[in-house]
Amino acid sequence: MRIWHRKPWNKLQKNKKVTIKIETHGQVGIENQLTPQEIKDADAAIIAADKDVQKDRFAGKRVINVSVGRGIKEADQLIEDALAGKGSVLKGNKKEEGTTEKDTTEEESKQKNSIGRDIYNNLMNGVSHMLPFVVAGGILMAISFAVWGVYSADPDSSQYNSTAAMIKGIGDMSMGLMVPVLSAYIAEGIAQRPGLAVGFVGGLIADDGGTGFLGGILSGFLAGYFILALKKLLEKMPKSLDGLKAIFLYPVIGVSVVGVIMWLLSGPMESINQAMMDFLVNFEGSNPLILGIIIGCMSAFDMGGPLNKAAYVTGTFLLAQGNTTFMAGVSAACIAPPLITGFAALFFGKYFDKNDRNAGFVNFILGSTHITEGAIPFAAKDPLRNIPIFMLGSSIAAVLTYMFNVQVPAPHGGFLVLPVVTGKAAWVFSILLGSVIAGLLFGLKQKRMAMKKNTNESEAA
Repeated sequence: MRIWHRKPWNKLQKNKKVTIKIETHGQVGIENQLTPQEIKDADAAIIAADKDVQKDRFAGKRVINVSVGRGIKEADQLIEDALAGKGSVLKGNKKEEGTTEKDTTEEESKQKNSIGRDIYNNLMNGVSHMLPFVVAGGILMAISFAVWGVYSADPDSSQYNSTAAMIKGIGDMSMGLMVPVLSAYIAEGIAQRPGLAVGFVGGLIADDGGTGFLGGILSGFLAGYFILALKKLLEKMPKSLDGLKAIFLYPVIGVSVVGVIMWLLSGPMESINQAMMDFLVNFEGSNPLILGIIIGCMSAFDMGGPLNKAAYVTGTFLLAQGNTTFMAGVSAACIAPPLITGFAALFFGKYFDKNDRNAGFVNFILGSTHITEGAIPFAAKDPLRNIPIFMLGSSIAAVLTYMFNVQVPAPHGGFLVLPVVTGKAAWVFSILLGSVIAGLLFGLKQKRMAMKKNTNESEAA
């Protein structure tokens, strides 16, 4: 019996006396990809995935579709289920022998993705493609700051160095692709290739309009679902015009509609940004507790989005007027979220998958150099739980920074600007304390979610 799936169960091939080929979808891309002939020859497919793996390829095949967690922990049982003829036949063919109407109906009802899981999978498709751009750009910017100085890319500074400016420029370009790539691959996960161009343009407009990664997420889902609706609307067109739809109708109509919508959103977002900046300026010199909580929540809420940018731009504006205290709290609040993920991965590593653990450790570098975006993939995976934890850690860091009256005269650079910071030890302590407290909470939340998931999957089995 031939069974195709995407998790490495090579030992079971010998134990169960079945022929297995394994296709994997990791950070390095698709490896050992199944050919159309191999799929045709297969008796069943086991898909253990939490992201889009192009299930349409298996139309007409009996498929067992589970999460990655079940694929790792219940490999034996899944093989037994496949051998017993369980699973459902994906739309495209009639049911195979060995699967009764009742069995198929039950399996389809169990395995049909909920709306929530579809949204999660498509979001993760965007995040997994976005992450390499964030890491590469962040590391290059950090190298530029560390080797040549915080102001080494500024032509008006005495630290200016052309090599540093070039490296930082490359890093900026890589980071600049973060939102468009996120949007593009969310759309691609929903509508396949026709959604890619529409999502990418929507993401570019979102980024240029200052709506940040939240705008990128919105444009990605908007593009994907709009293309799905467009496909439905045009499905009665002659088959001979499929090429015209793919290279002309989908991109032109999709980019036009989604582009206009995202463009129109930029104006209101700019007005909101200005209002938030005015609001923050009015709090200058107010109670450190209130100011710190406001700055911490704004900086960690959308990490590169309008709220974060409003706090950062306000800090830069006040810095130009000689106020070095306000920016100290903003910097502390921006540094904390990546460090929170790093401490969570350090203290509770076994409850994170390998990619998240590695990303968490890389975030120690990104956070230390004031690159908040390293925490975005973690925020996107579970925003309702993770973002409040980031906000708490950032608020603690900002409140303590203001209470200690730390002064930071540089608008960026993280711990690399420590030589010019007034109150160095107090600033580092404030950031680390907020990050460790929130990191422990993040890790405990991750542990609880992992244990709950294991319990639910055991009950489902």
